[in-house]
This record gives sequence, structure tokens and C-alpha cells, in this order.
Amino acid sequence: MPLYHLTDEALIPVEQTGFEKEVLRERQDLQRLLKKHIAALGDDLLVIAEEYGEFQDSKRRIDLLAVDKLANLVVIELKRTADGGHMELQSIRYAAMISNMTWDIAVSAFDNYFPDESNAEQELLQFLEWDEPQRDDFGASVRIILASADFSKEITTSVIWLNQMELDITCVRLKLYKLNGELILNSEQIIPLPETEDYQIELREKRRDIRVSQQSGKDRSTFTLSINGKEFATGFKKSDIGFNAVKALEANNLIDQSTFDFLREDRSCSFLLLKKQDEITETERKYGKYRYKRGPEFLFNGAGYYIARNWGVGNIEAFITKMNTRFAELSIEKNTN
Repeated sequence: MPLYHLTDEALIPVEQTGFEKEVLRERQDLQRLLKKHIAALGDDLLVIAEEYGEFQDSKRRIDLLAVDKLANLVVIELKRTADGGHMELQSIRYAAMISNMTWDIAVSAFDNYFPDESNAEQELLQFLEWDEPQRDDFGASVRIILASADFSKEITTSVIWLNQMELDITCVRLKLYKLNGELILNSEQIIPLPETEDYQIELREKRRDIRVSQQSGKDRSTFTLSINGKEFATGFKKSDIGFNAVKALEANNLIDQSTFDFLREDRSCSFLLLKKQDEITETERKYGKYRYKRGPEFLFNGAGYYIARNWGVGNIEAFITKMNTRFAELSIEKNTN
């Protein structure tokens, strides 16, 4: 769709031109400008590396590597051609190669790229709005952004299908115009369409949940916890069942020394329900059994405790029965999906 220059008397079509016609190069011009103004390709992106190629047994390089606000890695591939070449296949290789990038490697890459003497790790933490590195949450997913003057039907068909297969690929078309001798860049997301993006993501998540449930046999039920007949928490997953039980009792002033001892000794999920930070083992830290990176979740007699997460399916029924039997005020119900 053409652009128009609006005057008092008319709509004047703006001349469309091209990168090759204007002798704009891919890396020296397009990439150089976009890395400084990455918002042209998407909101909430931070470029952490350019021409990243720290791969063993490979000489390939990612045009731009970024992170988003959800701490996902973002592979960005740029082309100035009218068909995009084979950039979707190229980017999938890069996404696979970068998928195991750790927080420390990302900080090192950002430090090498960062233009001044600022602390790269602090800049990254500030962008993610983290007080400290959350290594387990970093790089959990890899997104792909393809930016080109245009895309062939082969690429768009492939990308739409790959997104249905639960990859996360965005196509951004870069059109170049000329007005009064000045160049104008129009950056337009064409896949997924912006107005349907949220709906498409929602469908993808639903399909993923259904398939995982069918293939793994995992219990994907949610739970409702009531205390004294009033809902305290609803729609939570099994990982939060111990946390909500403790917090409900605490909120209703039902934790005396006897109750604390009962909770402190509970091993319904095969590890202690309550632990002080210095009691959490390295294995429990590695597998996220307690959310120890923040402040204590429960205080008793001046001491801080963390509440066990990451429950197995086989532990849930026993814990519900135990809590409901011990505390008449408490009611935990399973909502089978």
C-alpha cells in the first residue's frame, strides 16, 4: 500500500525506492542503523551483540542478538533483498545454536558489544527490571525476527507453519521511500498480523498445553483454596499449593508454635515444606525447589523461611488430605480441566 504526502489540495504518492537503488548496504548501513534504533523492529528489545559467532565448530554469525523484557533471547536476521533469500532456515539454525546461552555468556557478549565503560551486567539487569540475575529464568525461549525489504511466498508460508508448530517468528517488512530528496523507512510487521497476534499466541499456548498433557500424562489441574468459607486463592497450579496453604493460615492468624512445628516438619513433597535460606541445598537451588532469590516468604519468631515449590503429581492428594484434616478452617479443592 503506497504512502501519500498530504497537502491542502491533494494526496501526492510518495515515491517508493529500494535499498539497492539507493546503494544502501546490508551490514554497513541497514544493520548499523537498526541496531541503534531497534524499536523499528519491535518494542522492548535490547541488542546485546552484533555479528555474534561464538559457536564451536561453526563460522556462522548472527546479525543482531537481543533480549526482550521477558528475558527471551531474540535472533534478528536482516536482508535488503525483495524475497528474503533463505533467511528463515538460517535463523532457525542460529536459534538452535544460541538456545543454550547462559546468563554469564550473555553478559560476556554484551560486555564485548557495549559501547562505553558502563557495567554490562547492571545494564542488562536494569533492562529486565531484575534486582539480581535470575539464571533459571534467562533465555528460557528463543524468538526470531526476520526483517527484509520483502518476503517470498515460500518464506511466509514456511513461517506461518513454523509458528503453528510453536516457534516464535516475526516478519517485518522494510520499505524505503523518498520524499523531497530524503529517504523514509516504513517498518511494518506482517507476520503475525499485529491485530491478531495476541489471539494467535493464545491458541498456540492452548495447543501446547493439550499436547503436553496428552503426551506426558501430566496432571494440569488447577486448585482452589478456601479458608473459613472464603476463597483465598484460585486457579493456581500444584507448584503453589504449599505456598498458598501456609499464607492462608498466616493471613488468618492460625499459626501458633504447634502449627508451625507441624508445617516445619512436613515432607509431603519429599523435601521440607519450610526452610531457612542456609538450609536450602545446591540441588534444591538448581531445580528451583524454593524461591530463595527474593526475601523470605514467611516469618515466624523473627526467622525467615522459604516455602517448597515444584511439587510432583503424586504428592498432591496426600498433602490436600493432610491439610484439610489438620485444619478444619482450610479447604483445598482440585479443579480438573
